[in-house]
Amino acid sequence: MHDIKTIRENPAAFDAAMALRGLSGLSDQVLAADEARRAKIQAAETAQAEQNKASKEVGAAKGRGDEAEFERLRALVAEKKAAVATLNEEAKACDAALATLLMGLPNVMYDDVPLGADETENVEIHRWGTPKTFDFAPKEHFELASVTRGMDFGAGAKLSGARFVVLKAGVARIHRALAQFMLDTHVEKHGLTEAITPVLVREEMMIGTGQLPKFGEDSYKTTDGWWLIPTAEVTLTNLVNGETVEESDLPMRYAAHTQCFRSEAGSAGRDTSGMLRQHQFEKVEMVSILKPEDSEAEHARMTTQAQNILEALELPYRTVKLCTGDMGFSMKRTHDIEVWLPGQDKYREISSISTAGDYQARRMNARFKPSGGGKPEFLHTLNGSGLAVGRCLIAVLENGQNADGTVSLPVALQPYLGGRSLLTLDGTLA
Repeated sequence: MHDIKTIRENPAAFDAAMALRGLSGLSDQVLAADEARRAKIQAAETAQAEQNKASKEVGAAKGRGDEAEFERLRALVAEKKAAVATLNEEAKACDAALATLLMGLPNVMYDDVPLGADETENVEIHRWGTPKTFDFAPKEHFELASVTRGMDFGAGAKLSGARFVVLKAGVARIHRALAQFMLDTHVEKHGLTEAITPVLVREEMMIGTGQLPKFGEDSYKTTDGWWLIPTAEVTLTNLVNGETVEESDLPMRYAAHTQCFRSEAGSAGRDTSGMLRQHQFEKVEMVSILKPEDSEAEHARMTTQAQNILEALELPYRTVKLCTGDMGFSMKRTHDIEVWLPGQDKYREISSISTAGDYQARRMNARFKPSGGGKPEFLHTLNGSGLAVGRCLIAVLENGQNADGTVSLPVALQPYLGGRSLLTLDGTLA
């Protein structure tokens, strides 16, 4: 959420920032709502002062025996009391209207975010590995002979509908091993704290990280009001919702492996084959919560952490900085990491590493208390995939495929597979 004081002080800068999001003239609307709120608050305070003054004068009139004045003042007190109650309710309504308006506005992007209309104008900032040259035409993951028995889309559709899958045998074991490998790397090498969090959350948690109120159609809501998380960003970041933490407790760095749920609204016709885009999937999420002055270095750190996973698995990738037209609603800057998929002959996103600045913290009212004293300050929050497990499975299968349809598995993964190194044609590990 935005700081209304900042908008008041420099509405032109706010409008320029929102223009990069394709929005115009918002400062007038925000400031009008703010002025209405402040006017109601001022009116309520004035009425309260008048009520207090009249209350004092009632006793004096009674003492003088001025019955007429006493009755007039008593009626005035009652009138002002009613006016104060009405104005306070109106002020609350104006305050809620302003908050709703601000909640619906995207974050201000950093100045170094490149200008661009869409993903075609993202800027590559790093590349690692050389895509393997095959002496045969590489296939997509779902076409591989060793995979077809262990990746059952028919069963997923029977159980749940389109964009669900049942993993079995060796494929399921590789998927599980990938998640375990990611978690172990983040905890043991990157120093993150492992967490196990719910996948059902209250509505205010989705508001806190920016999924609501604007993007409710992208997630699933249960009949009793809980929301299924689209990513553990929601649960991990909201650990500090409503809290004021000690500076000595920062930074907080978490990793969690969870099921994730997305409706994929607006993606009809995209990636309908295979398991690249599913309604239910697994992800290892990273979240950092820290002081504002540390967030810039943390974004680079988290990007490197995600890249380390791909390098350990020997998967070629590139990292791009998202342009203004491709940026997420709540973020100030995002690095996308795209892994090479030989079956598609292209790089595809496998991780987004983003910094929100204090935007989410303001929505959550999450602050820290400076160790040297002084007023509590809003925290900064960052999040990133470390990585999307299903997409990593796809990359391992496609990059490791052999001409006979088997898949050679990365060395780093083999300790999690009982030393096995090959997905065989019958879907088992050898």
